Amino acid sequence: MGLTRIGLFLPQTLDTIGTMITRVTHGKVTPPWRTAVRSLAFLLSPVLALPVAEAGTEALAYEEQTLMLDGARQVARVPKGYRLELLAGKLEGPRLLTFADNKDLFIGSKSGMIYRVPPPYNLPEVLVRLDDYPHSVAFRRGEILIARTNGLYRAPYQSGQKSLAPESVALLARLPGGSGHSSRTVGVGPDGRVYVSLGIQGNCSNQYLGDRYPFDKRRGGVFVLREDGGQPRWEAFGSGLRNPVGFAWHPGTKIMYASNNGPDHLGYDQPPEYFSRVTAGSFHGMPWFQFDGKQLKRDDCVPSKSPRPLAEVAVPVATFPSRNAPMGVTFVPAGALGKALEHDAIVALRGSWGTQPTGGFVGSAATRRPPKLVAVRFKDGEAVRVDDLVTGFQLPDGERWARPVGVAVGPDGALYFTSDSDTNGLFRLRLK
Repeated sequence: MGLTRIGLFLPQTLDTIGTMITRVTHGKVTPPWRTAVRSLAFLLSPVLALPVAEAGTEALAYEEQTLMLDGARQVARVPKGYRLELLAGKLEGPRLLTFADNKDLFIGSKSGMIYRVPPPYNLPEVLVRLDDYPHSVAFRRGEILIARTNGLYRAPYQSGQKSLAPESVALLARLPGGSGHSSRTVGVGPDGRVYVSLGIQGNCSNQYLGDRYPFDKRRGGVFVLREDGGQPRWEAFGSGLRNPVGFAWHPGTKIMYASNNGPDHLGYDQPPEYFSRVTAGSFHGMPWFQFDGKQLKRDDCVPSKSPRPLAEVAVPVATFPSRNAPMGVTFVPAGALGKALEHDAIVALRGSWGTQPTGGFVGSAATRRPPKLVAVRFKDGEAVRVDDLVTGFQLPDGERWARPVGVAVGPDGALYFTSDSDTNGLFRLRLK
């Protein structure tokens, strides 16, 4: 067989071989297979080194753009052909974004406000003010769902409704509460079911989404709500994620992907932040196991036995440098933001407080990871790399003029994102 023909069949055939090899390294293949797979890998090693077409999507070119914010000139780097603008600058601690079917935009917040922002998205209105951190909202037929630290709530809601009475907001299903990573994110999946993500309390908290754990210790992953008769109840969907603030579904495959904040106790450079494929029953290892960019390692900071073995840990499909604080996630549907970004994931990196060399507060602010928006590029339904999308939010001395949190693609095909620090507001990235 000629080298050209080998190159043509490799992308499909070696996917299976590569998966088997990977499973060997993680102890997932039964012993009789191991020798055979290792031998096959050795025999094919010259073939694996052959130059084949690299999977990927169109590279982005960039240009600088100046914005005037509170009388100060700030410079951002954006993709060529796009324009960044501040739409509303007087929100209080805005967090995650959701568009309703009638094109109204809704924003949860740290301040207790749930904002309603009708088109053209420059005049926010307060829909309701609540306690207990209404971080995010979602919609089902005739009702709004509100994720708060201690529970998922709902209230009757009609399209275009301008206000919501606090007394109309009722508990749908209690959530494990408590301090540390107190945000809760709600989303309605392609299957019509309700999903909520929540983080563990700290770096090494012995908490897990499993029935063997007390209810208030069931943290660190994504729940799905069971409403098939009787009292609504939570069921673990994906577990072992330290703080999965954002999640969304790929428009083509309908598979969930989530961002995840790694722990702070392993220094400035470890572990990388996660972008993970989350499926029913998937286990992502934290806090017992950490992925260092190449392999999984046991984290001795948590002495308890892991509820599931190393062999069952799903590694992330993409990573970001450590201490980046990934937040909201959205996918670009067909027809939005130009052809180059179609079906890519946009992730908000808020930027951490960690400084070099130890990852603590005491270093120079100039060494903090800069806030940015990134694009996880997808090819044929699989993540292939991470590219910068919008950068420049951090100045050379480490001061910041915005820290992205929530992201969503609007009905106009533009990308909207919030900043909850420095500039507390709503931004838009659109084609010129």
